[in-house]
Order: sequence, then C-alpha cells, then structure tokens
Amino acid sequence: MFPASVFRLDNGLTFIHQQIPTTPVVVADVWVRAGATLEPDPWFGMAHFLEHMIFKGTATSPPGAFDHNIENRGGVSNAATSYDYAHYSLTTAAPYLEETLPHLGDLLLNAAIPEDEFIRERDVVLEEIRSYHDDPDWIGFQALMQSIYQRHPYGRSVLGTEQELMQQSPEAMRCFHRAHYQPENMTVVIVGGIAQDSALELVNRSFKDFAERFDCPQLEKVLEPKITGIRRQEIYLPRLEQARLLMAWTAPGVEQLRTGYGLDLLAVILSEGRTSRLVRDLREEQQLVQGICSNFSLQRESSLFTITAWLEPEYLEQVESLICAHLENLRNTEISQQELERAQRLLCNDYAFSTETPNQLTGLYGYYSTIAHAELAVKYPQQIQSFNTQELQKLAKQYLSPQNYAVTVLKPR
Repeated sequence: MFPASVFRLDNGLTFIHQQIPTTPVVVADVWVRAGATLEPDPWFGMAHFLEHMIFKGTATSPPGAFDHNIENRGGVSNAATSYDYAHYSLTTAAPYLEETLPHLGDLLLNAAIPEDEFIRERDVVLEEIRSYHDDPDWIGFQALMQSIYQRHPYGRSVLGTEQELMQQSPEAMRCFHRAHYQPENMTVVIVGGIAQDSALELVNRSFKDFAERFDCPQLEKVLEPKITGIRRQEIYLPRLEQARLLMAWTAPGVEQLRTGYGLDLLAVILSEGRTSRLVRDLREEQQLVQGICSNFSLQRESSLFTITAWLEPEYLEQVESLICAHLENLRNTEISQQELERAQRLLCNDYAFSTETPNQLTGLYGYYSTIAHAELAVKYPQQIQSFNTQELQKLAKQYLSPQNYAVTVLKPR
C-alpha cells in the first residue's frame, strides 16, 4: 500500500503528499526530467549549469533573495543534477513553507538567467570541473563510462567540459529551460507536518504560471550495443598512491526493474561486509586489495553493474583474474540459501533505514516518479524478498559475464 497520495494537477504537474503529524518539519522536493541526457550537441553540461543559474533570480526576485529568505527562517535548500533528472530540495519548519515554496516555484518557472550572473557563475562551474579532475576515482569512473557509452549521453560528464561551457550562451540556456522546465516534466513532493489540503493549495498556487514553452534542439539518442569481449583501457596519473581497478557490465534500465533488484542482491553477495565473497577472499584472506566494492546503479535507459578495487599496481592482473573466477563460480555454482537470505536482510534493512525521515521519503518518491512510477518506491522490500537462488543465478549468467565487460585501470605514473 502506497502511504502517500499522488495527484496529477490540471496543468500536468505531478504532486505527491504524505503527512507526518509528529514532525514539525516539512520537506518539499521538486524533480524535473531535465537531466544531461536531454542536452543536444553542443550544449553538453547545460543541465548542471542551469541548476546553478536557477538560483540567480527572476524578473521580480534578485540573485540571493531566495537563499536569504530561506536561511532567515532557519531552512535549508539544495540541488543536484544527474543524467536523468535535476532535483531541488527545500527543508523548513512547517509554518514557513507557505512563505518559502512560492519563492522556489518562482525560480524554477521563471528563471531570468541574466548575462552578468551567467558569466560569473560559469567560473564557479569551471572551478567545480577542475576540482573533479584532481579526484582519481572520478577520473577513473568517467573514463569507464566513456568506454561503455561511446555514443549515448551516459558516456559524458554531467558537468560538461571547459571547452563546452565556454561555447554556451544565456540565450541557449533560456531555450533549454523553457523547453524542459514544464509541468508534465515536473514532480513536486511534500512530506512532513502539513495537511494534504493546505499542501495541495500551496502547490497549485506556487506552480501555475509556467513560462512559454520553447522548442529546443533535440539529441538523437543511440542505443549502445552490448559489450563484447573485454574493453580495456589504462590511465597513468601523477601522484596516484594506489592503483584502481574498475570493471563494469551493462544491464537494462527501468523497463526491467526486477532485473535491477536481482543485481542489487548479487552486488551484496559479492562485496557487502567481511563475509561477502570478494571481500573475504581478496581483502581478508589473501590481502591483495585494500578495499573492494560492487554496486548496481539503476538508470532510466541503461543501468550499470560495477566492481571497484583499490590495490597495489603489481596485483592488478591477479585481482582482475580472481574477480572473473568469482563471477564464473557465481554463474555456475548454486548460490546458498543462507547467502541469499543474508543479502535480502541487508538490503531490506538498508531500505528501512533510508525511509525514516521526510527528507529520505521525498527523495525516494520523487526519484521513482521521475524515472518510473512513484508507487514502485515502496515495493522494493517485497520484490527483494521474492527472489530465489535459481532466479538470481540466471541473472548472473545473463549479465555478469567474465568474458564480456569493460575495464579501466588507473596506475601511478
């Protein structure tokens, strides 16, 4: 049973509400299907840059007024951009939502994107890009994504590059904003100490005057072929203290959610905790790696299963070979019931711990509403518990091939 109420407003906007009478806090999250996958060439990095520019005011609200308004009432705002969405969050005491949400709505619907602020904020984004280029884990992951998604937007950095950002203009950004920040692409989630009628009236009032829709250049998306063979690259970095081994396999997007749930379980079996297969063997017993983890990342169009290890360069070849042997074993030897139950328990506990606060719930509902359907958000534990060892092994055979994967290696120069 979905604990929140979902409304489709007359203008096409989705509104989700859940009252928690025991908390004095309200969280309002706005999710927009306006992530990096919608950027046409040459506007790469535009979605993330726009997230910065949203806070630079409207025709009636000068730059900084929103932050001042929120902070003066003890509230907090935040924002993030991914491939599949842009996301804006507001946390405040319940009585102040009526004064603060209309300001956020005004910014999102009527962003002015002034030229002087555009030039000033571009320097901030460029500095952000430069700082990431000092992070070897980011460099390695970005190179891995580029190797896997050679023609799809998932292979580009959400941040864009310095060269791409220098070519952008306020006019182009206004076009991107007017094309995608429209009601049918937007979900507003409110969770906390506010009644449904009050929240609905407030959202209707705050998200009604959308800017005129612009036509924007469209990106022609190309479906990537499956990885065949081993797609390998090596990168040498100065001042790198430890080598990195990053291995990846592609999986279906949200159209096959059950596959994603199963791959979540396989990631836990491989590397969650000291008794997991890779951690026990490669870190605890053989001490070949300092750390190792596997992760499944659900994405709208194509998901990713990764295994990452931090280790000394002389062990790279051996560890890669041992990981492939573990995958071979996972595919061909039956997973024990005990292993499956441990993985199910860990994932269900993680889910329970991540759905305790209004902040966590708004994020969960908004994310699922944006990439799939909001109601699916609460079905995760039930889905995880419904797997048996045979279905899990079948997924391992289908998606985790030791003969077909992408690998990126970082070595000290």
